[in-house]
Amino acid sequence: MTRKLIAIVGPTASGKTALAVDLARQLARPCEAINADSRQVYRQMDIGTAKPTPAEREALPHQLIDIVYPDEPFGLATWLDLANEALESVWGRGRIPLLVGGTGQYLWALLEGWRVPKVPANDEFRRELKQRPPAELLAELHRVDPESHEYVQPQNVRRVIRALEVYYATGKPFSHWRTKEPPKFDWMAVGVTLSREELYARIDTRVDGMFAAGLVDEVQHLREKGYSRTLPAMSSIGYGEVCAHLDGEMTLAEAIKRTKTGTHRLARHQNAWFKQTDSRITWLAFDDTEETVRLAHEFLERSE
Repeated sequence: MTRKLIAIVGPTASGKTALAVDLARQLARPCEAINADSRQVYRQMDIGTAKPTPAEREALPHQLIDIVYPDEPFGLATWLDLANEALESVWGRGRIPLLVGGTGQYLWALLEGWRVPKVPANDEFRRELKQRPPAELLAELHRVDPESHEYVQPQNVRRVIRALEVYYATGKPFSHWRTKEPPKFDWMAVGVTLSREELYARIDTRVDGMFAAGLVDEVQHLREKGYSRTLPAMSSIGYGEVCAHLDGEMTLAEAIKRTKTGTHRLARHQNAWFKQTDSRITWLAFDDTEETVRLAHEFLERSE
């Protein structure tokens, strides 16, 4: 029997989690959510990442939330491994996995079957390469990966170095890792849509709620535990602004304003990953649970 997955995608604050919970309640088939948000993986970062509430997690069990500490390295390759393990676990229990989140890179990597090199950053290797002339690095990349001109801009030295780093770590050119292997499961994707004005209003309301719920205290506690603002996790929208406020670089009002602006920008970036012209996604209003349930039933009952 073909394994199936339902993805619920869209920008931050669009209502993906609420829709997933409603779908699970009305589908009359046991479901589990698999988190596809790159910030909700961090422990102790709850308010600023808008994690599902305890009630939502009770109604719909979530996997891949609270799995690493803020100072632990985490990226696409790690998430893909964990997501595939979670899928096998959910299918093994006879449940329907709901992939929920707004990190487009994570979602499409899983749904399209991206090959992702498991090569962590090698700081010593990078320092050595940065000492060499960019033209020399580019020539070396073209030698080991003749197709690199198709995906690396000559002026993007950081990208050139990363491509060489992957090649010397794996023995395979970066172009190899850009190919895809179709996943061995069927999937459908529902996109949550609403006007930009309404989305921005929902974002602003959420941000106000985060600060009212104690985001500043959450960040302060993280700092007291030794988590520096220079960590990638701590530079997330909201956390970086609060750190700047705590360090006297901006007022609380300015931190709130900048968090809203940064989240608006994030939403636009997420919408670039999930285009409304993409025929693989069925776009529905954020509160259209009835149509989502109908489509899910149709997808799950489709003959093999």
